[in-house]
Amino acid sequence: MTQQIGRSDAETELALIAYRGDEVAPIALEEYGARLHRARQQMAEQDIDVLLLTASSNLSYFTGVDWHPSERFFGALIFRDRPTLYVVPAFEAPRLAAMLAEEAPMLLWEEGADPYALVRDALTEVALARGAIALDEQAPYFVADHLARQLNGATLHPATPITAVCRMCKSPSEIAIIRHAMALTLVVQRHAARILRAGISASEVVAFIDTAHRKIAGHPSTFCIVSFGEATAYPHGGGAGQSLQEGDMVLIDTGTCLHGYHSDITRSYVFGVPSERQRTIWAIEKEAQAAAFAAARPGVPCEAVDQAARQVLEAHGLGPGYAVPGLPHRTGHGLGLDIHEHPYLVEGNRTPLAPGMCFSNEPMICIYGEFGVRLEDHFYMTAEGPCWFTEPAKALDAPFP
Repeated sequence: MTQQIGRSDAETELALIAYRGDEVAPIALEEYGARLHRARQQMAEQDIDVLLLTASSNLSYFTGVDWHPSERFFGALIFRDRPTLYVVPAFEAPRLAAMLAEEAPMLLWEEGADPYALVRDALTEVALARGAIALDEQAPYFVADHLARQLNGATLHPATPITAVCRMCKSPSEIAIIRHAMALTLVVQRHAARILRAGISASEVVAFIDTAHRKIAGHPSTFCIVSFGEATAYPHGGGAGQSLQEGDMVLIDTGTCLHGYHSDITRSYVFGVPSERQRTIWAIEKEAQAAAFAAARPGVPCEAVDQAARQVLEAHGLGPGYAVPGLPHRTGHGLGLDIHEHPYLVEGNRTPLAPGMCFSNEPMICIYGEFGVRLEDHFYMTAEGPCWFTEPAKALDAPFP
């Protein structure tokens, strides 16, 4: 990356970004029906009578209801053999009704009442007696605690074996949304590189990226890490107050949201003329990312992809394992309605890769006290092998396709 890239101001760059709009459709009503059907199949296989979802991404996934969590209980009881029932604050019922594609039964509770007693009364005696109730793994402790008290010690099973199994493999509609979200963020990344100048602050770049995401995707950044120089060695950034200097490594990790689905892309490059040390480490990172992609084959365990990246790093004297200088975290994570979700490309995860699974590929090299390099693109699995959502960086001097 030469200095020439950092000579346009932010306003000019924002004016150059064309609005792309929502060029892909949101999830169709029929797909939500298919998701509920699959959840009920999993419930039958695992002998679960009721799946209790709280305000979470699981609720969004299975019902399409996007509900912000708060201290007020909101839940959906998905029964194995009857319609879904919502437990909702009474004053919120009109808002919920507007979100639902079709009418659904609701249990309303007034302020001062105990919603957990309503949940207890709604559960079948069979479910209570057998303890065949699965609770959303994203439910906060206070919800689990109140439920346990009302259910008189009935066993609450974690819902992960149901929710994760259903959500791990994305549908063609989900993949299309994620692909478009990634494309939008890659455009924002490219323009962010062009506003860099000596002395620019990390916070200025963060603000530009947020505005650019709003302009191009219609949604703010869901997160943004901008690091310069030594701070690039730390996976989640090095704090505020950074300003860019000639020869600094630059690391920008950001994403947005489209129809509830996330993008997440990291680029690392040098402002100015790269040193030989920077070129060497960047090339090793590129090699490790490529090795992880090549190892991702249907049926291969998730941990094998992580191992493939680490083998490259260790061959160059980095590591071993999670030691630094090297890669101190997993090679990748799943992505969808959550930025990080099942499954994970990490040691010990023997989940076999299957069509529809989506992953980040980011075997970051951290050299504390010096700099770091992370190249992060995502891929999805097909029956034939992995496919990139976005084309990876080709060279340190050409970080964008």
